Formats: sequence, structure tokens, C-alpha cells
Amino acid sequence: MIRIPENKWLYLFLLSLIWGSSYILIKRGLVGLSPIELGSARIVISTLFLLILGFKSLSGLTRYQWKWLIITGFLGTFFPSFFFAFAQLHIDSSVAAILNSLTPIFTVLVGITLFATRMLARQYFGVVLGFIGSLGLVWGGAQINPNQPIGYVLLIISASMCYAINIHFLKHKLSAVSPMAMTLGNFIAILPPALIMLFFSDFFSVYKLQKPEVITSLGYVATLAFFGTAIAKVMFNRFVKMASTVFVSSVTYTLPIVALFWGTLDGEKISGYQLLSTVIILVGVSLAHKKSK
Repeated sequence: MIRIPENKWLYLFLLSLIWGSSYILIKRGLVGLSPIELGSARIVISTLFLLILGFKSLSGLTRYQWKWLIITGFLGTFFPSFFFAFAQLHIDSSVAAILNSLTPIFTVLVGITLFATRMLARQYFGVVLGFIGSLGLVWGGAQINPNQPIGYVLLIISASMCYAINIHFLKHKLSAVSPMAMTLGNFIAILPPALIMLFFSDFFSVYKLQKPEVITSLGYVATLAFFGTAIAKVMFNRFVKMASTVFVSSVTYTLPIVALFWGTLDGEKISGYQLLSTVIILVGVSLAHKKSK
């Protein structure tokens, strides 16, 4: 695997580029696959890639570490993979990316509630701004598409909360585990339920696999699995080790820009009101994470 220089700004840029492109790949994958098929196939393919890249990295892991690898595997990958797949049946890819910008705000809230992190007054204001912006984003989407089920927004918010909790657990419980072992351990833990869900879906039917759109969608999912999941997860876990939880969660500042670019090219509409709401969210995130001098 190519060794990337350990520069936190370079990791922030690369992860923003990769994950910002993931939303359009999910959208394309859903053309021929159901959310269950997409989420399960994404996990299975990613695990195969990771086994090839770093099987030897698993040696020496303790029972305590495996316990947290299982927990972080479900929180950081398994549940969000299906949450985004189901949500993007009804929500534009660019909007999903913007809503995921709430992750840094949730990271602050989790730090306060679970890890006794102190919070400044402007951080409280930032949290409030972030939620106001998210409500505005949902309202703006309802104006563009009145038939869009707003309830699916909760799936994106739930995924963001999972990411926020996962960042703290990785930082505090698995700091001694290498990024490759951490990533592969996560995927091995979630592989059995993913295989079961894929087996009981319609994925393996001969009729389905003969459809051209299914083959095309699998190509998008394979790309998503390799870059957006397997490679990006290893990079992210290394990123967690070299930077603070605050800086790490800030990857969601810039990935919506990439997602908006792809969404616009794909014909997605975003109103001026939604752009304003996006700015409000990012200002809220900035205030929530701004450290005192």
C-alpha cells in the first residue's frame, strides 16, 4: 500500500476528496441495487480488499481490543453504510453530505457527555447554529421537492452521531492498535451480518445479475468500497492518531463542497435558501470547535 506522508492537512484534503465523492457513488449504486444490497456488498467487497492489503496486521490483538473493534465496526461503518443507502433513495447526494457536516457538532456533544470535555459559551452558540442550519436545509429541500420524505433526514443525523461517538472510541480505546489492524478488525467484525443480509436479499438471483444496470451499479459500489471505504478507513484511522478529535471531525467542513460539485454535475437542484443553511451549519461547526487562545 502506498505510504502517504503524515501531514494532517494532506489527510484532511484527501479524505474530503474521497468521501465527498462517495455520495454520488452511493446514488449511482442505488440505480440497480437495493439499499440492503448496496450496504452489504460495500462491506463484503471492502473486507476482501483489506484482507489482501493487511491480513498480517491482526496478529497480537487482545480480547479487550477485539471488543472495541467490534463496537467501533458497527458504529463507524455497519450502521452508517445502511443509513446512507436508505436515506439517499429520497435525499439528494449533496444534501446528505451537507447534513453529515453535523458530525463535528455531535463530536463536541459526545465529548461533553461521555468524556467530561469542557465547553465554552461560543461552542454552545455554534451547536445551536448548526441545528438551525440543518432545519433550514430540510425545509429548503421540502420546498424543492414537496414529496420528499423528511423522516429520512433522521437516518443521516443518526449516521453523523455514530461517526461522532466512533471518533472518541477510536481515540480513547484503540490508540495502541495500528490503523490497518483497526480497519481490518472493524470489517471482519461486521462481515458475518453483512453476508447474511446479502444472502437473504435478491442479490444472487441469476435474473438480477443479468441486468446491465446491476452490473454498472456493482462497478460504482466496488469503486466506493475500495476508495471510499477500505482505503479511506485506513487513512482515517491513521488521521485519528496524528490529530485531535476536533481536527479529525472537521473533515466534514470540506467534503460537502466536493459533494455539491458532483451533485450539480448530476443535475441536482439546490436553492439559495439551502446554500444559506449550509453556510449557517459550517459557521456553527466552526464556533463549536474553535479553541480558546
